[in-house]
Amino acid sequence: MGTENQTWVKEFILLGLSSDWDTQVSLFVLFSITYMVTVLGNFLIVLLISLDSRLHTPMYFFLTNLSLVDVSYATTIVPQMLVHFLSEHKVIPLVSCAAQLFFSLGLGGIEFVLLAVMAYDRYVAVCDPLRYLVIMHGGLCTRLAITSWVSGSVNSLMQTAITFQLPMCSNKFIDHISCETLAVVRLACVDTSSNEIATMVSSIVLLMSPFCLVLLSYVKIISTILKIRSTEGRKKAFHTCASHLTVVVLCYGMAIFIYIQPHSSPSGLQEKLISLFYAVLTPMLNPMIYSLRNKEVKGPGGNY
Repeated sequence: MGTENQTWVKEFILLGLSSDWDTQVSLFVLFSITYMVTVLGNFLIVLLISLDSRLHTPMYFFLTNLSLVDVSYATTIVPQMLVHFLSEHKVIPLVSCAAQLFFSLGLGGIEFVLLAVMAYDRYVAVCDPLRYLVIMHGGLCTRLAITSWVSGSVNSLMQTAITFQLPMCSNKFIDHISCETLAVVRLACVDTSSNEIATMVSSIVLLMSPFCLVLLSYVKIISTILKIRSTEGRKKAFHTCASHLTVVVLCYGMAIFIYIQPHSSPSGLQEKLISLFYAVLTPMLNPMIYSLRNKEVKGPGGNY
């Protein structure tokens, strides 16, 4: 295959959700509102936590990080998607595509690790409440947050480099709403089995490993809760973890469905809708799920 066919793709065309103009205008209005709610909700959470000294606990420190990740992820995907809804030519330059892939992968990875860190925080709060502040001290929380950001960024850098070293030939139509890994890899005019293996390994390391830690934490948490004699005590303990557990199901569930089985991945439309739900609705729902009620902050566990 000629070298010139492998190296001169400088831009891509995102096919998006629909080619019908009226549908695109409706989607523009819908997702504009959703995006504004997402940004406002997450920034209100960050602002409230920073202003209320009673919320300066490990739980809300990690929640601040989660809100920043959510609004950043939405910003990586949604504004460009909104522009394309009103554009006749939905072109994205190669450099912009690579940047979008890097940031979306990185922020997604950060969120997976951060949710595992938050599961550990809930484990300590429920299983060892008397030593909660001793164990979850500021230094440890900072190191855990930094680990989340660094691990997600490093993984994203490697995945982006591996993806964009593939020769794309003359194929530049990405059947997706954004520059998503598997959608870009499908454009390659060479065997991509090594990339699919790399995606699998990355998924196992940065998705399944944190997920297993979350499961282990909740096995311990549930075991501890079941030993509580008081019905009211059990309700409070379950309430402590309910918000985090809901977010875990949303985030890990969709990501596992998309990335763990690249050979038997869902149809193009299903994949777009799943990615859209993850990029648009999940960041909007998280502030609602983590409704900050100051009356819950009664002790070292944030909810005790």
